[in-house]
Amino acid sequence: MLFSSITFLYYFLPLVLLIYFVVPFKAKNLVLLISSFIFYGWGEPVYVVYMALSILVQYILGLLIEKYSGRGLAKLFIVLSVGFSLGLLGYFKYTDFFIANFNAATGMSIPLLKIVLPVGISFYTFQILSYTVDVYRKRISAQRNLIDLATYIVLFPQLIAGPIVRYIDIYKQLKVRSHSVEMVYEGLVRFVMGLAKKVLIANSLVELGDIFVKSTDKSVLFYWMYALAFALQIYFDFSGYSDMAIGLGKIFGFTFLENFNYPFISKSITEFWRRWHMSLGSWFRDYLYIPLGGNRVRTSRWLFNIFVVWMLTGFWHGADWNFIIWGLFFAVLLILEKLFLSKLLEKLPSFISHIYLLIIVIISFVIFDASSMNLAFERIGAMFGASDSPLWNSNSLYYLRSYALVFIVAIIGATPMIKNLVEKAKKKEGWSKAINILSPIVTIILLVAVTAYLIDSSFNPFLYFRF
Repeated sequence: MLFSSITFLYYFLPLVLLIYFVVPFKAKNLVLLISSFIFYGWGEPVYVVYMALSILVQYILGLLIEKYSGRGLAKLFIVLSVGFSLGLLGYFKYTDFFIANFNAATGMSIPLLKIVLPVGISFYTFQILSYTVDVYRKRISAQRNLIDLATYIVLFPQLIAGPIVRYIDIYKQLKVRSHSVEMVYEGLVRFVMGLAKKVLIANSLVELGDIFVKSTDKSVLFYWMYALAFALQIYFDFSGYSDMAIGLGKIFGFTFLENFNYPFISKSITEFWRRWHMSLGSWFRDYLYIPLGGNRVRTSRWLFNIFVVWMLTGFWHGADWNFIIWGLFFAVLLILEKLFLSKLLEKLPSFISHIYLLIIVIISFVIFDASSMNLAFERIGAMFGASDSPLWNSNSLYYLRSYALVFIVAIIGATPMIKNLVEKAKKKEGWSKAINILSPIVTIILLVAVTAYLIDSSFNPFLYFRF
């Protein structure tokens, strides 16, 4: 089921909210658990079985890890926990990748299994691991209530595409959380804003990308339009989902950490990754980079740690070489910045370092989007004139005019400009009252616009569903 669907917006969510707020607090987690299983199993019910099995196994292992804490058996059980979670993820997501590459290396023809990837498995696997690893580290106690643990793992607002919510951040909220009209209103506004980002902006940019791919009359300008459109599309798609997840969480009384902080205003790759998909970056830092030794080791080992983390960051996103290259591309740049480039960037005018960041990020997402590295190199080369394509032509100018408004809205929306203006206005008494009146009106208008778009458009899932 999709957040951006009529079924979810006007049938599933209202029914769940009605039941949730009617039942007593002791039953609220059970309502969320049942509704989350229905939400997750809507398209492929069979994968609910795998998820339920994961929950039961990790529940038992969590208790065993705590029981034998400080003894050798605890290490055995944490290894089993990590092995089970990564084993399931590896089987569903990477089996065909390894078979294909083994065939290519050996000349054999082992048939691919063509395994269908369960939606959201990359996200809830990391959430499960954050629970058992933190129990092993004695940062938290094992959860003895199976319903509470299951609710944390399958909570539908952030189950499918994050943000990655760690157990340590919300375990208290599973037992005690508050609800209020103000929280519900704030959550609804945040949800609708995220929905509009996905449906009205990201989906419009998808249309331009589809036009570009099908076009046989490309120009350098058109290549750059495509590259910029995809970078903005993935931002509004994923940050829009995060907004919706955070908004829904607030409605149900949960506080999820932010996942994006206007990454395109960054002036370095280091800063960009502090602002982009923050829950993933912090997960890899705390559960892989630091345990490997972080930067408190000799230089060769430090370089190794960075390459391992970023290779796996790329591989986490997808089972293909372009994702691995994408991750290693950032590893090289981050190393260069840490060694000397950041000092140079600090001395340059800020607009130059900002342009550097934008060009690098746009190029990186061309690699991310390509179906092969040959196609990625072809597109990047064409962007810099290494093809027979003209600088521009009537075709590219036509689509530039057609999508100019979408680009303008997307570029402004990717900055904190509007947010800053609203915050300044709230400090002025007259404007503050106006904003309080306009906020629900704007929210309703956006919801109506989104509904009209959904009724009239074709199926368009979230980009990160494939991860």
